[in-house]
Amino acid sequence: MSDLVLYSLDGCPYCERVHDALDEHDIDYETKWVEGLHSKRNEVKRVSGQRAVPVIVDDDRGVTMAESSNIVEYVERTLAPRAEA
Repeated sequence: MSDLVLYSLDGCPYCERVHDALDEHDIDYETKWVEGLHSKRNEVKRVSGQRAVPVIVDDDRGVTMAESSNIVEYVERTLAPRAEA
């Protein structure tokens, strides 16, 4: 099991953007697929304080983050250099 978890919704373009960034840098992560209805996203709410996706949880660094643009920037600045080292 990976220390990096991405909460994602099938067909969500913002989630796909994050998946693409992680895959491009060959970063290991686990995807947790969420329900389409916001009211059913209790696990996302528990870990991030809100129900929107994507949300990434990096247990190694104690980081929980939402918003695809912020996550992609985090992947490229923080995770990618480590993965490529």
